[in-house]
Amino acid sequence: MTVIPKGPPGEQPSHPDLVKVHRIDGQYQSYPTSLVTLPAGSLFSPITGHFFIKHRTWPSVEAPNGTHIDLSSDLFYVNHSCAPSLEYDVNKMEVRVSKYEDLHKDDLLTFFYPSTEWHMVQPFECHCRKRSCLGTIRGARELGKAKLAGYWLNAHINERLEKQAKREVEEPDRQAMGKGLDNVEPGVLQMA
Repeated sequence: MTVIPKGPPGEQPSHPDLVKVHRIDGQYQSYPTSLVTLPAGSLFSPITGHFFIKHRTWPSVEAPNGTHIDLSSDLFYVNHSCAPSLEYDVNKMEVRVSKYEDLHKDDLLTFFYPSTEWHMVQPFECHCRKRSCLGTIRGARELGKAKLAGYWLNAHINERLEKQAKREVEEPDRQAMGKGLDNVEPGVLQMA
């Protein structure tokens, strides 16, 4: 489990019926747990108490079209896990219970950071201790499509992964074509 330091601006607690934030002195120590039991895939909360920013910061959540969400609510404290209890859907501006497992009262609230983040300002070693743990978390761009198979991802991440995979297929083709032209003088067309 990786946690972020205490202190989003905004009124606290913002979700008193859903989230209990366990505030612990020291950087990266606070964490949230659930106050409710909900079935897999259900709505946990709309994403509220936020504002959009144009630049990436380590606690921001990436949204489509190059924008980022700066959370000013208890959702700020939700940490990363490679087997998350929540999904942050930034297209619908909602947080859902993971489609893979029900959420129970007192469960740790986590989400899979690469599900929203193409590139991360501050990569980190994951300590979720889950069987599916990916180790160093650097964002979806660095993990790639194969490692992310099976994870719920936002549409903007899936789109970028498709473009990345297409470039990886096209690049070897360009290189192979270029090797056949090594001995051709620039501006000279050779006919067979």
